[in-house]
Amino acid sequence: MSDTSDDTRITHEDRTNALAWFLTGAVVGFTAALLYAPQSGRDTRRLITDKTQQSYDAVADTGKDIVEAGKDMFERGRKLVEDAAELFERGRKLVKG
Repeated sequence: MSDTSDDTRITHEDRTNALAWFLTGAVVGFTAALLYAPQSGRDTRRLITDKTQQSYDAVADTGKDIVEAGKDMFERGRKLVEDAAELFERGRKLVKG
């Protein structure tokens, strides 16, 4: 059972890592495209500021989603531990008689 949870953890970490690299690449590519765009410096700076704020908001929302998922996983884990403790106690009582 440990192998399955390790595989799930690794898969989740891989997804998180891939998402972080994708977002980093998107930001770098977007910034490079803006710097070569035929706009005035003021317009470019305003656009960069707006997009940076949008990116910040998106990352904050994603962070909240990750926290919520973590809380859900914690609650499920706690429920599993409680169920296992109950089963153990029932088994112990059966063995005792």
